[in-house]
Amino acid sequence: MSLYVLATPIGNMGDLSQRAIQTLTDCDIVACEDTRVASKLMGKLNLHKEFILYSDIRENINAQYLLEKLQSGKSVVLISDAGTPCISDPGFRIVRLCRQHNIDVIPIPGACAFVAAMSASGLPSNAILFLGFLPPKTSARKACFQKYLDFEHTLIFYESVHRIDKFIDDACEIFGGDRVVCVAKELTKIYEKFFVGTLSDVKNQMKSVAIKGEFVVIIAPKDFLL
Repeated sequence: MSLYVLATPIGNMGDLSQRAIQTLTDCDIVACEDTRVASKLMGKLNLHKEFILYSDIRENINAQYLLEKLQSGKSVVLISDAGTPCISDPGFRIVRLCRQHNIDVIPIPGACAFVAAMSASGLPSNAILFLGFLPPKTSARKACFQKYLDFEHTLIFYESVHRIDKFIDDACEIFGGDRVVCVAKELTKIYEKFFVGTLSDVKNQMKSVAIKGEFVVIIAPKDFLL
């Protein structure tokens, strides 16, 4: 019995490793955020497994249920809709329960949006702070930016298509238009795009393209120059 924390593609199916495919083939149960998304993935692999819904809303309830399945001898694979579970996605609670009950937790690494974006950004990567999705309200977002205004290392955020414009506007206001930034959209997909430059320049660049998908925003320390 083991819990496998398995990274799924963030856009390109070619990023699913052979080890990941074999693990999905051999497992008893797939714990997933959305059964519809998981079904599409498993359909592409011609696999049929028992699904257990493991979304943000049901994480507390189903963590205990999954623990009981593991203790009965079942192997469980934890996946998110895209990318690596537990990274701005559900998963922490079942992993913690497994650690508390001496059940093996085995990572099956693969795609992770902020790692992919960071590696191709050209911004300092010796030390980073990943902050994931910020609260949706402008006041809370600005407060976070103010808190890390003088942070000496690179900051990394996730943002949705619905708030990316407001995110950039607020970042310009708090950090200043000359702060260096990288905005990556639709990573690994056909319309993957990187915007790198000052916040003011990137804001203008983004006006000329279709804004869709999810975004990774990387903000360099204040003294960094391209």
